[in-house]
Amino acid sequence: MAANEEEPICRLSHPTHPHTLSRRAGRIPPSGCFACNKEEPSPCSTFHYSCTTCDVEFHDICHVYPRKLTHPYHLQHPLTLTTQNTEIEIISKTPEYACGLVSLLEPSYACFQCNYLVHESCIDLPRVIKITRHPHRLSHTPFLPLTTPSCRVCYKTVDIKYGQYSCDHEGCSYIAHSKCATHRHVWDGRELEWEPEEPDETEDIAPFKKVGDNMIKYFCHEHHLKLEKYDSVRDAKKQCQACILRIDSYDFYNCVQCDFFLHEVCAGLPRKLAHALHKHPLVLDPSPILDYSSTSCSTCARESTGFRYKCSKTDCDDEITIQIDFRCILVPDCFTHKSHEHPLFISTSYSRKGNISCDGCKDSVRDEYYMQCTICSFAMCYRCATIPYELYYKYDAHLLSLCYGEDAENAYWCEVCEKELNSREWFYSCNKCCLTIHLECIFGSSVYIKSGFTFYFGSASMKILENNNHTRPICYKCDHRCPDFVYYKLFQKDFCSWLCVWTSDIERFLEREE
Repeated sequence: MAANEEEPICRLSHPTHPHTLSRRAGRIPPSGCFACNKEEPSPCSTFHYSCTTCDVEFHDICHVYPRKLTHPYHLQHPLTLTTQNTEIEIISKTPEYACGLVSLLEPSYACFQCNYLVHESCIDLPRVIKITRHPHRLSHTPFLPLTTPSCRVCYKTVDIKYGQYSCDHEGCSYIAHSKCATHRHVWDGRELEWEPEEPDETEDIAPFKKVGDNMIKYFCHEHHLKLEKYDSVRDAKKQCQACILRIDSYDFYNCVQCDFFLHEVCAGLPRKLAHALHKHPLVLDPSPILDYSSTSCSTCARESTGFRYKCSKTDCDDEITIQIDFRCILVPDCFTHKSHEHPLFISTSYSRKGNISCDGCKDSVRDEYYMQCTICSFAMCYRCATIPYELYYKYDAHLLSLCYGEDAENAYWCEVCEKELNSREWFYSCNKCCLTIHLECIFGSSVYIKSGFTFYFGSASMKILENNNHTRPICYKCDHRCPDFVYYKLFQKDFCSWLCVWTSDIERFLEREE
């Protein structure tokens, strides 16, 4: 055994006075393995474990789940490893004390004298954890005082007779089911029972410093920014550098020397934060993106040239690199959307093969990233959850309001494309002007792409250029005029969208460049 490797604990010993297991040479325990009861060689190592105090031996991997053990939540009697059979038929139909769920097929540890049951998978539930959905640590407790709380992860009722995680800070009532709190998308896998509390990082994560009245120095910009009131004439074409959306009716920060603008709410987002969309803390990355394939947000799949949050852990075990844009970060853990009567929360379920559809756009939700109703089967993707309730349109003096579909006998027509609008789908309207517009006509395909960026395909470069009434070039791919605020120039060809770039004969141009 390596010098820095701790000796494993004998699971038969009392948790307050544990015995350690000693490593012995030989693949076969001489007296047989106490866990699996087999006198067979270990399939993967050349040693076995022995506890001289309890006089038992184990294969190298069997010591984790012995036939009997003493569990810290039931110290009165040893627990016996059982599988589903007639002997435990009655007890196995009772919810497990540690997590409160019934699982008839999973091996469990049982105390028949006390009718106590713990799933094999729940034996090693951590005592103290930290999740990104709550600022304080959570402790596993076998029961709670009489109350009817809701789990703050799945928002279903917590049965206080069974184990759960709760916050012990004074005045804090945060609680979560054992399985919800330790879900692979929620918990980072660290047991913190013996770990010291991490220091407060308030000063280090502040995005700006105040340098005068309504004046700040933002951490990634060289000039001072001044807080301004929105002026519909002066500020109509300004875009927020962080979220890329237009500066609208909200207060915003204006650089005193150059064209750098930030919504007040975007400027206030910290440089590091804990967010329910990821199990590790996220850090703000304002650096320019050079590869267009890296512009996609993990939660909504939109391309954006704005600021983004990335995982702070270089060894993150997620299958894909997490990258979340500002619009998605600003969606609360739980909120009531104007299109639905019940609160929505960030789901931990994984949508497989498109079996969950968004009630907004009717498309399949994006894997594990979507909002779910706390009461009914309503679901919403992040694209729809981040559509602004109100916004200004360049040809209307009033705010446009988002409508969530209606049963109307009269036909509606889009003010932009002059085509019929399906009133059962979401659309924008101005009641004062009797104006209706498709969502896609308002936003286009590149609403989160800002002009002035350059992306690279090997030695070739693609420029994002501003589109206005004086330009509106014809797209090389679709042969239509570019309708959005920006267009793409690659190999001296003009494209209206990334889709047209991607579906064109780009590979032939790249070969010619080489």
